[in-house]
Amino acid sequence: MTSTLITVAPTGAETAKADCPALPTTLDELVETAKRCEASGAAMIHIHIRDADHRPTLDLGRLTETVAAVRENTALIVQLSTGGAVTDPFEHRLRVLEATPDSCSLTMGTVNFGDDVFMNPWPFVTDLYRLSQERHVVPEFELFDLGHVAALNRLLDKFGLPYGGRVHCDLVMGVPGGMPGTPQALVAAVNGLPEAVTSWSATGVGRTTLPVALAALSMGGHLRVGMEDTLTLAKGQPVTHNAELVDRAAALTTLAQRPPMSPDAARELLNVARRD
Repeated sequence: MTSTLITVAPTGAETAKADCPALPTTLDELVETAKRCEASGAAMIHIHIRDADHRPTLDLGRLTETVAAVRENTALIVQLSTGGAVTDPFEHRLRVLEATPDSCSLTMGTVNFGDDVFMNPWPFVTDLYRLSQERHVVPEFELFDLGHVAALNRLLDKFGLPYGGRVHCDLVMGVPGGMPGTPQALVAAVNGLPEAVTSWSATGVGRTTLPVALAALSMGGHLRVGMEDTLTLAKGQPVTHNAELVDRAAALTTLAQRPPMSPDAARELLNVARRD
């Protein structure tokens, strides 16, 4: 039976701990979240970290410690965000790969992000991509808009396949300033993906979570869920743990007769080897 890769994005860089106490921002909270989400059906974790004051950080020591702790306690594929917060400088975002994650996010262009601008100019994108090839880190290409789909075609044409030879994308939908979280937008984005793409997932932000998940499953895609993107299960019903969102995604994939993929199967899908 075909299975589904569920990625959990538990923290993000936008939500303040004071506004959402359930958000996992300490190392202990993140490890506990990873363990529960793996038990619920997640196979990969997309990690942002926070400092001692719960503020977003790209501190290399904390990143390295986090990667090691999640590896020690779970079998999950460990993916670090290279996006950080919208204020993080490019050199700090490139340095993320020094923490030796299994995978890294790689956003394919600049996008308006609410009231802010998430900067990903072409020279930075290509520097990060070539560094991921050199460091043997498998990228996940994050596509917030149709222009990012076109940029991915351009990147692969110019620089070839990523490390591992598989091309996995995540369509991030519903961000104010990016493509809407609708089935129509999902169809348009998927139809434009390069032939080299071997798998893709979709993320619906906020109230677009369920429409995007259902549309993605109907088209053979995989899912990313988590409190980075969604803080409510329904109107007036806040998420109290990321495992609730993974549980719901697992139920949807099982209903679609594409149950959650194990971490080992996800490693085979993405050609991600376990690191010691």
